[in-house]
Amino acid sequence: MKPSGEEPVLLAELKPGRPQRYDWKSSCETWSVAFSPDGAWFAWSQGHCVVKLIPWPLEETELCKTSERKSRGSKAEARSRGVAKEKTLECGQIVWGLAFSAWPAAEAGETDPACAVGLPCLILATGLNDGQIKVWEVQTGHLLFSLLGHQDVVRDLSFAPNGSLILVSASRDKTLRVWDLSRDGRQVQVLSGHVQWVYCCSISPDCSMLCSAAGEKSALLWSMRSYTLIRRLEGHQSSVVSCDFSPDSALLVTASYDACVIMWDPYTGEQLRTLRHVPLHSAVDYSSEVHTSSLRSVCFSPEGLYLATVADDRLLRIWALELRSPVAFAPMTNGLCCMYFPHGGFIATGTRDGHVQFWTAPRVLSSLKHLCRKALRTFLTTYQVLALPIPRKLKEFLTYRTF
Repeated sequence: MKPSGEEPVLLAELKPGRPQRYDWKSSCETWSVAFSPDGAWFAWSQGHCVVKLIPWPLEETELCKTSERKSRGSKAEARSRGVAKEKTLECGQIVWGLAFSAWPAAEAGETDPACAVGLPCLILATGLNDGQIKVWEVQTGHLLFSLLGHQDVVRDLSFAPNGSLILVSASRDKTLRVWDLSRDGRQVQVLSGHVQWVYCCSISPDCSMLCSAAGEKSALLWSMRSYTLIRRLEGHQSSVVSCDFSPDSALLVTASYDACVIMWDPYTGEQLRTLRHVPLHSAVDYSSEVHTSSLRSVCFSPEGLYLATVADDRLLRIWALELRSPVAFAPMTNGLCCMYFPHGGFIATGTRDGHVQFWTAPRVLSSLKHLCRKALRTFLTTYQVLALPIPRKLKEFLTYRTF
């Protein structure tokens, strides 16, 4: 794999199409962006209690230039798209978290399990300011039901990637809650252990682990089988605010206000690498000395060879896994969140202004070595790899110790 030195190019920028309302019930920030697992839909919390559901890909004209998306243009777009139509979800509260369900796994000759229990095949969960979680049918935009239990803002949401319709929510009430949407949204478990607001939660692709990040210097790693705490990941010097697993579940990254991303082996708790965010002179106004490089968001690329980070120094950075410095930068103002397109090639970012920006990202042809490692690590833990009767250097490669 050869890292690309090309800088990200802004493909499109979407802006709210309604006038801003300045009252206590509304807020303009785009706290979350999300792609459906198949890449067919994009969801955007555009502020003012509204979520936009947009069929993907965007119109060709929008991908070629920065554009403003107006509600009145949606009818023409809908005609050109056929069945899939852009939708506006009025949530009634500020929207903080978004998550699409995975496509439910169906046996040959059977219907989708989600459909069998009365749920559509693809759903979107929205975490709201009042502690509610509203669950929507993506194809129609209909509200299915609300999940009640949290006592404060639902900051983040994560569906189990295996299609089981298990949903985890993270809240300012300092708890995480596990819900089973295949059983009418029944609350399965309350996870307590944080002493500050919980900002982020991420379920590993193999569905064995859950990582949560709060306003604390450590992240918590939980078992998704027993819903018990596995370990605390300690190493940051300030609040941990974002986390993400690699596609093979072998790596975990955490981002903090201390301007560092730490890469962990989630099975052993070992720190493998620290990525430090050093401000660039051209992008930062040094008249402000307060947390100019505080991290806001981190995410893995779909093939697991790159990371994207958004920081308060007005930069989107792209990192190659084996390097300690970014391979590409892009200037962005007031960034809050980032997410890779499921098939790679570009990144969506959300801003405090309620905008969404789409950036090109390095496209890479994974080496055969990495593809083999990724396939093996999908079902082998670090301890299982270390127990294999293979050469030490091969074990180091398979456990990502060869950086």
